[in-house]
Amino acid sequence: MRRLLRKYIYFIFWAIVLLGLTGILFNIPLLDFISKPLLMPLLMLAVHLRSSNTRGKMKIQGALLLSLFGDILLMFEDKGTWFFISGLACFLFAHVMYIAYFRQLSRNNDSLIKDYPYITIGIIGYAALLLALLYPLLGDLRVPVIIYACIISIMLFYAFKVPYKVSRFVRYLFISGAIFFVLSDSLLAINKFYLPFAAAGFLIRITYCLAQFFIAKGYIKKKY
Repeated sequence: MRRLLRKYIYFIFWAIVLLGLTGILFNIPLLDFISKPLLMPLLMLAVHLRSSNTRGKMKIQGALLLSLFGDILLMFEDKGTWFFISGLACFLFAHVMYIAYFRQLSRNNDSLIKDYPYITIGIIGYAALLLALLYPLLGDLRVPVIIYACIISIMLFYAFKVPYKVSRFVRYLFISGAIFFVLSDSLLAINKFYLPFAAAGFLIRITYCLAQFFIAKGYIKKKY
């Protein structure tokens, strides 16, 4: 059973993703409700089955677990602001775990600001522009949303700072995951606070799943 799970865990994950996307596209809430809470446990299982107990495993698993809590809470955000704030807090601490993991890989003397100034300016500029767009519409959520935007920007910053010694492929997986996370959260924020749009649910879900999958896969592929 363990060998079968190890072999087919990615297939199962993407099958569940497809199930949720089908529920979103065809407005079948039950499919989405069933599939969404299964996503992070499947990635946690993949990390458990397909990687050894290397440094940072608890950080990755902790981030995925916090993301699971966030997923569940955001499923009920229409029941009250508390659910949205609590879900946001779970994802914020998930990003803190990812930051801690990326920093663990990049403890060297290089400086992203010095070596990659355009990337640094791009990250700061993007976050500033998005917050400027949303700020007048955030109301009582201004402070938590600003804090969250800062944390996820730092997460993206440290993903770029992961050194090539980890391997170019793994580094690109981490960077891609972080970029997709920023994109997913940006789409969510725009849809919630600025301008709701028809494809929001589908785009938010697929970019979120790609984000978590790439980061987890990066960890699994890392050799140390």
